[in-house]
Amino acid sequence: QVQLVESGGGLVQPGGSLRLSCAASGSIFSINSMGWYRQAPGKGREFVARIIGDGSSNYADSVKGRFTISRDNAKNTVTVYLQMNSLKPEDTAVYYCNAHSGIYAADYWGQGTQVTVSS
Repeated sequence: QVQLVESGGGLVQPGGSLRLSCAASGSIFSINSMGWYRQAPGKGREFVARIIGDGSSNYADSVKGRFTISRDNAKNTVTVYLQMNSLKPEDTAVYYCNAHSGIYAADYWGQGTQVTVSS
C-alpha cells in the first residue's frame, strides 16, 4: 500500500503561482511513476503532469511551459511537487496526486487539494 498526502492548494490571482506537494509513504519501492490530475466543477478528471523513475516527465498541452513537476527522494518517502506559474482561471480545480505501481498493478490517489484562480 502507498499513502499519499497532498498540500499547497489555495486561492491565487490570475498570473500568480502556487506549489503543490505530495508526500508518498508505505510501499514506495513499488512506485513506477507519480503525477498530478485535476478535476474542475462539472468535468471529468484530467491528466496534468507525470514524472517517472528515470526523472523524465510529461505534461498536458494546457499546462506546458507553465507547470513543472519535480521529485525529491528520501529514505522512506518520496515527495513530488507541482510548481504552477502563470495561473489562469481555467486552472481552477481540485488537484489529485497519483502514484502508479506496476508490480501491484495499482493506482493510488491522494485526497485532493483545491486550487482556485480568481481575482
